Amino acid sequence: MSDDSYTPPKVWKWEEPSGGQFASINRPVSGATHDAELPVGEHPFQLYSMGTPNGVKVTVMFEELLAAGHDAEYDAWLIRITKGDQFGSGFVDINPNSKIPAMVDHSGDAPVRVFESGSILLHLAEKFGAFLPASGAARTEVLNWLFWQMGSAPYLGGGFGHFYQYAPEKWQYPIDRFTMEVKRQMDVLDKQLAEHEFVAGAEYSIADMAIWPWYGNLVLGRQYGDAATFLDADSYTNLKAWAERLEAREPVKRGRMVNRTSGEPHEQLHERHSASDFETKTQDKIGED
Repeated sequence: MSDDSYTPPKVWKWEEPSGGQFASINRPVSGATHDAELPVGEHPFQLYSMGTPNGVKVTVMFEELLAAGHDAEYDAWLIRITKGDQFGSGFVDINPNSKIPAMVDHSGDAPVRVFESGSILLHLAEKFGAFLPASGAARTEVLNWLFWQMGSAPYLGGGFGHFYQYAPEKWQYPIDRFTMEVKRQMDVLDKQLAEHEFVAGAEYSIADMAIWPWYGNLVLGRQYGDAATFLDADSYTNLKAWAERLEAREPVKRGRMVNRTSGEPHEQLHERHSASDFETKTQDKIGED
């Protein structure tokens, strides 16, 4: 079976709009489209993000650090990628690739910009000596899975998620192509979790925090419409059990809420500047006395 044929031009040219729910978030050039300074709060860590899977990785990490007693207070500012906030000059200064999340660490002698979610997780883990073994094979195993996720997510989100849920038309070839790869990835995780409590072994780590917002939400039915049914997610029993264990963690529940702009209002905390914001500033409470 073949989809409508397409003959690529000799030289590709960008034509707006390209279609799809998230067509406006990408461009074939880099750089700022407008001047826009970023706000700065009072805490050492300034996070500029949105509650996508990549954003959730970092907010879960912050909430886990705080729950473990580390001095990791942070301000989380909402970057609305569908409105082009990521192309503002201030954000581009932090991440020239114009993708969330991005962070500035003000805890040292000079501010340090950190972009790419995996880099942020690694930066925080090393700074606080938490959720990453200090050395040896155990550390390498965590990094194996962290970078596995960074390499696999484009297939899950940019590939499967795009063509299955967001593309303006459904085409069998790309859906089949990316579905095969996503199911292989789910099988990799399911087999790993059959023998280990957490992805990288016996200890909870940044590998779990990186993988859960993508594959955990997927098997729990929160990603790409009815994709969990389409992918037969319930058959990956070890993966689903792991996803449910992490979902039950209070820091994970809080991390899912930060910079979130969809779902139930009581699960959305557009900005986070204090632990008390979870009790007083979720979207269902905005405007209340």
